[in-house]
Amino acid sequence: MPDAPDALYERLVVFQGLTAATAGTGKDPVNLPMIRHWCEVMGDAHPAYRGPDAVAPPTMLQAWTMGGLSGHTDRSSAYEELFALLDGAGYTSVVATDCEQEYLRPLRPGDEIGFDTVVESVSERKTTKLGTGYFVTTRTDVRVGGELAGTHRFRILKYAPVARPPRKPPARRPRPVINRDNAGFWAGVAEHRLLIQRCGDCAALRFPWLPGCADCGSREWDAVEASGAGTVFSYVVMHHPSFPAFTVSAHAADAAGPYAVGLIELAEGVRMISNVVGVPYDKVRIGMPVRLEFLRVDEDLELPVFRAGGED
Repeated sequence: MPDAPDALYERLVVFQGLTAATAGTGKDPVNLPMIRHWCEVMGDAHPAYRGPDAVAPPTMLQAWTMGGLSGHTDRSSAYEELFALLDGAGYTSVVATDCEQEYLRPLRPGDEIGFDTVVESVSERKTTKLGTGYFVTTRTDVRVGGELAGTHRFRILKYAPVARPPRKPPARRPRPVINRDNAGFWAGVAEHRLLIQRCGDCAALRFPWLPGCADCGSREWDAVEASGAGTVFSYVVMHHPSFPAFTVSAHAADAAGPYAVGLIELAEGVRMISNVVGVPYDKVRIGMPVRLEFLRVDEDLELPVFRAGGED
């Protein structure tokens, strides 16, 4: 309940005002190489950050106090206890939310950085889209030779992530039915070859694959490889039902919607049904030249499709 007493907050609020780091020192003095890298990354070409009289960009204030990959060695026990308390209560995730900086004097190459950090505030329990947790704000006072150069406030959210429903697996295209009559065709597809049956007696070509010749009835056959050239003999545009595994076109590869199904007449004279790709579905035309290619639609399925080679 929103108005229920928050026993954890009562334990967290006592950390407000306690020291998080005392007499910390920057791992490096202010220096031109770090200034140059910063400016290159940020795209900041201001002349004040170059040359013998260079100053550091003010927004680098936090950079001079960061612990790097080896981390900080100057954290107080209070800071560690605060975060251990949050972790132990299940608020194990963290995200930076915002920072505020105040600049009192410019930093110059050679300046040795010292700093002190306090836990400035811990919010009451808040519910966000990420989850429920507490905002913790620290304030770091940055000094050079004992003189205050700037102040950096950094706010994070320590939270318990919202339980999210499991992601649905991506839609998959229907699997082809492979049997003893057409297994040779799919073996060819696996090798990026489009195979056409040829009658062993009358030499008639046939597609799709069948156990016997429709012209002479012979059950003898071998296979020839198609050249890959063809034209659109006819086509339909599928609008409904929408099926996520099929896409609108090569120009909208992430959206499910209408797609063109073509009856392709191969150069060898047989016809086969497949998708026409490479142009929007409403640009497919009868007589359009196409060329075979193989499209991997998921991790274990590759299909022969036909890419438009031009429009009439």
